[in-house]
Amino acid sequence: MKKRLLTICCAAVLGVSLLAGCGSPEPERKEGEEGAWEAGISDGTKDSVIVVMGPTSEPEAGFDPAYGWGAGEHVHEPLIQSTLTVTKADLSIGYDLATDMKASEDGMTWTVTIREDVKFTDGEPLTAEDVAFTYNTVKETSSVNDFTMLQEAVAVDGTTVEFRMNQPYSIWPYTMAVVGIVPEHAYGPGYGEHPVGSGRYMLKQWDKGQQIILEANPDYYGDEIHMKRVTVVFMEEDAAFAAVRAGQADLAYTAASYADQSVDGYELLSFETVDNRGFNLPAVPAGKRADGFEIGNDFTSDVQVRRAVNMGLDRQEMIENVLNGYGTPAYSVCDKMPWYNEEAEVAYDPEKAAEILDEAGWKEGKDGIREKDGVRAAFTLLYPASDSVRQALAADTGNQLKEIGIEVTIEGVGWDTAYDRAQAEPLMWGWGAHSPMELYNIYHTLEEGTAGYSPYANESVDTYMDEALAASDLETSYELWKKAQWDGSSGIIQEGDIPWIWLVNIDHLYWSREGLKVAKQKLHPHGHGWSIVNNVDQWSW
Repeated sequence: MKKRLLTICCAAVLGVSLLAGCGSPEPERKEGEEGAWEAGISDGTKDSVIVVMGPTSEPEAGFDPAYGWGAGEHVHEPLIQSTLTVTKADLSIGYDLATDMKASEDGMTWTVTIREDVKFTDGEPLTAEDVAFTYNTVKETSSVNDFTMLQEAVAVDGTTVEFRMNQPYSIWPYTMAVVGIVPEHAYGPGYGEHPVGSGRYMLKQWDKGQQIILEANPDYYGDEIHMKRVTVVFMEEDAAFAAVRAGQADLAYTAASYADQSVDGYELLSFETVDNRGFNLPAVPAGKRADGFEIGNDFTSDVQVRRAVNMGLDRQEMIENVLNGYGTPAYSVCDKMPWYNEEAEVAYDPEKAAEILDEAGWKEGKDGIREKDGVRAAFTLLYPASDSVRQALAADTGNQLKEIGIEVTIEGVGWDTAYDRAQAEPLMWGWGAHSPMELYNIYHTLEEGTAGYSPYANESVDTYMDEALAASDLETSYELWKKAQWDGSSGIIQEGDIPWIWLVNIDHLYWSREGLKVAKQKLHPHGHGWSIVNNVDQWSW
């Protein structure tokens, strides 16, 4: 049973200073610095907030867009820097710095006009030259985003920048929504620790491994900023919950395992996501590449097996038993997105799943496990050893599939071997982004002749995705992305090749102090971190 909670959805680490009450020492502090305890609501102000995130949310390379800030696995608005575009609540594209954008008829040039009234926090104006510099820099240095589609960015004049592409890329506006603009005159080594931007907030303080403090940019060109100070502290789940119980946080992330608790003065917020969990099923027979690398699986290469597995899993049961009720069924990597094909949805039907296996020649043996031509209906399902939720989902998958005669052995592994082993064995993954490129990265064939994360290839699927990238506008591309999933005769859903099995979208849960009004959220992408504060400037008490 769920506790009563406020559900917020849309169509679309704690510092040592906070732990003084738990027996931890105060950190050494430079003159003029503040700890999170002093910076938060405890001082009686109504324009500040303390937000607790997990330790992995702290940007190791600092607040530099070239090294992951705002992008990568945990996509979010960079806050300190402005972006050209933004994603709106329904995941369509809106404007931030940009006032207009258009693509050439051949899709090889994007022309973007920017505002004239924007200054960096050092007082210097933001111009098209800064935009061009930013993109040319991230193209050469980005450690997370792929910019191979970009040839160069050129400032045509003070307010106009051209993006000259190596290939058509219709979804470029989604890239522009996560790349923060840096000042050419103030960029260099150490920028990530002392960023100069034009966004809603300025970085006042960063105590590495503990907290950051953001203060409102007084010269911000956009809507009024309600939360003048935002303190983000980084902490493991159990300690974050302890901080909530001690009243030392205003908003703190939590896991479903804590959702049956109650804390005086707090309510549990649940946010819908496209943060999905699922596993690959290698779609080619077992073999070796020319380099001797093992690839493929003799059992999962049978498409009827993959269809039976997809139909034989009760996703709602997983949500109730593994996620404590906080999640939604997942049928693709892009559920609820504008480019999602609803035909991917499949009903749980174990009887039909068993029938599919029977008709495909997979017959039950004496031990209840099926077999065909000497191949046992069995596979090892890998999961990241440090992830208890994925472990539980893997175990539940095994229990359910046993009912239809499939034997699943689960094994925890490290990421140092997981990627390689997933070429021959299923692995429990986490995906989900505000961009159709997530589909491309998972399903599109690479030069080696199969997709990158699990062996699979379909020329028709590739063609639709290539056409989507070359489309003249976003709306046209959405329909092509949908056809890549299923066009009536071919695709990656149940009636097609089904090379991946998607299980659940995990709700992101937070303990929120009573009285805190969190602004309406977009669907959160993969990663339980910065996306919660995308609109923190509009929160209020």
